[in-house]
Amino acid sequence: MSNQTQNKNVYIIHGFDASSERHWFPWLNKLLMDKGISVESIDMPTPAQPDFGTWISFLSKRLTNVTRDTYFVAHSLGCITTLRYLQKASVPIGGVVLVSGFDQPIPGFSFLDEFTAEMPDYKLLSEIIPNRAVVSAMDDPIVPHEFSRTFAERFGAFFYETETGGHYLDACGITTLPIVSDALSKMME
Repeated sequence: MSNQTQNKNVYIIHGFDASSERHWFPWLNKLLMDKGISVESIDMPTPAQPDFGTWISFLSKRLTNVTRDTYFVAHSLGCITTLRYLQKASVPIGGVVLVSGFDQPIPGFSFLDEFTAEMPDYKLLSEIIPNRAVVSAMDDPIVPHEFSRTFAERFGAFFYETETGGHYLDACGITTLPIVSDALSKMME
């Protein structure tokens, strides 16, 4: 274990209708563990029928080791959930990598609107999160690329974009996502 990663811990937060065993999460989990980084992929309650209050409450109870050496990687609905949790906790952390993130209603997913009913407090979040990155594919069929770009701009996050990758789902063949591990590594330097 290097001094660089010795005390770092990472939480991976999935999105709608997913789990810690889906998409590229198992790959990232193993990669980080192999580097000596403490990592935990969180399984959110009722992922097929997410409830904003339940998800925030769950994270508030579940995440007990959040410090300046903590980093979050979140996907899709997990991004706005993570930010709203961090806003409520108001604890300084190391950084976040948000994949296919958004902060406005997604067309065709009105049942998720409660997650975006209130804009995050980006001023507070930028004060407690020094390292911020958003990753988006230009061909994302679920979260419009422009939504992720606007999300990154509002959040003052570095914006990584890929030409392809869609919504970065295992159903589309995405089981690794090196851009995420690269962004996280840069933050931890």
